[in-house]
Amino acid sequence: MKSLFYILTAMTVLGLAFWAYHQNYSTKDVLDQTKTLQRQIGQEQGRLAVLRAEWAYLNRPDRLRELAEINFPRLGLLPFRADQFETVERVQYPGPVSPLEGEPGDLFVSSDGQWP
Repeated sequence: MKSLFYILTAMTVLGLAFWAYHQNYSTKDVLDQTKTLQRQIGQEQGRLAVLRAEWAYLNRPDRLRELAEINFPRLGLLPFRADQFETVERVQYPGPVSPLEGEPGDLFVSSDGQWP
């Protein structure tokens, strides 16, 4: 009876040793993957910083003004003026619509195509 107990105990210890060995290498693999991902994230953040700098460089107002002047005959772009803007009070918002009126597709536009 004691020998059976010793054999089962030895098998359990060997099984647990194998499981611990497997978990150790699985953990190392995951840590390596994490380091690789962190390195890639750092590289992508660097690339993103370069792209943002390029975008800021390309969107300089003096450069855009010059491009608008060069391409005026083709595009007809004009600079903004203050009198082209309105105040928020002049914006007309549509009134509330009851969901019981009309068809489900007509909730936002009346039958004549106008806002209610």
